Amino acid sequence: MEIKSDIQIAQETEMLDIRGIAKDAGIDEKYLELYGNYKAKIDYNILKEKQNHPDGKLILVTAISPTPAGEGKTTTTVGLSDGLRKIGKKVFVALREPSLGPVFGMKGGAAGGGYAQVVPMEDINLHFTGDMHAIGAANNLLAAMLDNHIYQGNSLNIDPRKITWHRCVDMNDRQLRFITDGLGGRVNGTPREDSFDITVASEIMAILCMSKDIDDLKERINKIIVGYTYDDKPVTAGQLNAQGALAALLKDALKPNLVQTLEHTPAFVHGGPFANIAHGCNSIMATRMALKLADYVVTEAGFGADLGAEKFLDIKCRTANLKPSAVVIVATVRALKHHGGVAKADLGLENLEALAAGLPNLLQHVENMRNVYKLPVVVAINAFPTDTTAELKLVEAKCRELGVHVALSEVWAKGGEGGKTLAEEVVKLCEQPNDFDYSYSLDSSIEEKLNAIAAKIYHADAVNILPAARKQLEQLESLGFGNVPICVAKTQYSFSDDPKLLGAPKGFTLTVRNLKISAGAGFIVALTGDIMTMPGLPKVPSAERIDVDNTGKISGLF
Repeated sequence: MEIKSDIQIAQETEMLDIRGIAKDAGIDEKYLELYGNYKAKIDYNILKEKQNHPDGKLILVTAISPTPAGEGKTTTTVGLSDGLRKIGKKVFVALREPSLGPVFGMKGGAAGGGYAQVVPMEDINLHFTGDMHAIGAANNLLAAMLDNHIYQGNSLNIDPRKITWHRCVDMNDRQLRFITDGLGGRVNGTPREDSFDITVASEIMAILCMSKDIDDLKERINKIIVGYTYDDKPVTAGQLNAQGALAALLKDALKPNLVQTLEHTPAFVHGGPFANIAHGCNSIMATRMALKLADYVVTEAGFGADLGAEKFLDIKCRTANLKPSAVVIVATVRALKHHGGVAKADLGLENLEALAAGLPNLLQHVENMRNVYKLPVVVAINAFPTDTTAELKLVEAKCRELGVHVALSEVWAKGGEGGKTLAEEVVKLCEQPNDFDYSYSLDSSIEEKLNAIAAKIYHADAVNILPAARKQLEQLESLGFGNVPICVAKTQYSFSDDPKLLGAPKGFTLTVRNLKISAGAGFIVALTGDIMTMPGLPKVPSAERIDVDNTGKISGLF
């Protein structure tokens, strides 16, 4: 039997006109801004019309710590949504937009997989509706205005050595991590050290995702700190009079993008921050809109639950006053065996000993969601053909010891039909009352918040704040930023800041090397370990496999 690639499956599916998808979802055509037949932006004024509608149930899909074996979090999110629709529920799925960095780098496309995808898959993975480009343009306009201000006389007394605002590009490009610019004489600017972030790690991306409306967007842009003066006073985008121009570039990007799954479930795909170096959730605007339009909203948070879910719960839910009804933690037998020490080439072989050794990673994520955040949890085992009955039974038994249900998810191969069992389990969880709580209080100091995340979520023994970060911490608290959430930038591969420590490591120290305020986004970014905000391409990037023929048909996007 031929095994079709994700892109083949997507290209062979007959999509419905997006106007029909919108109508079935309860979106009046007056709120639609069409991008062809299969994509549309939704005017945020619909929220005013729907403000008195009750909210649906919010379901968060997260996962174990990622491995080269893959977990299938987006695939499960899409398949669960289709499964809920199969059992008669009114549902919306809310996802992030893929970044071109991973698309052309190592991961490939990020619109789901198999028979659980959002479409048009090629558009979503590439330029889509131009949101990423708008975010990059806004970010770089601010950088240009900042350097121009210095060149034109520097009336704000900005110290070029203390500029914290980076340029960005939505591509993995290690060459741009540390650069020197403004060379070639006075007419070419002021020479200084500079750097690029990937667009999805930029504060503009975070602001777009955290904004509640256009006025909130402008207010947040106004607060962005771009650097400091010679006497250490913060300089904001508002002082550069940049907020209006940036908001003009972002006004359409702020509107959620409506698409559909392969089974025509409505989907918002909007905003795309990475969870290892940013807050890792789709936009508040899209989530709120979905909650007003459906009885069940399924959303995802990036990478493992220690990253994406922690930030979704501690940052996004706190900011938007959201309360999840249930959490789905995705795992695969293959990935758990990798956490137990099995090489990638041997993951298809039954190995109960390695599986048992890797299971603590899953169980620690489960306990965090239940014990720290007080949320009901179901484990979704993303099925692979190589999984044996004994392996599946072992995972189920260990989870049941914790009183947690396990559902086999076969959405990759069967679409919504393969997600019905998981859907039924999720509906049961949503009916349970929960005492949702955060992992720390905003009233805690910056150091206390770091300690709380490290101890409660990562299970670290201690936090080591390096001298440079300690100085930044003191400065941020003196400027009045001690009461904002923390966004930890950390490797996705481990609970620790060392990507080689798999499973559920103990006895480690989390090292914080840098603290930076994202005043517009409303949180402090803490850089740990060796984490970079500009990834690099792998030895053989996915870009080498991607092509387009003379009919415009794209291949190689997974």
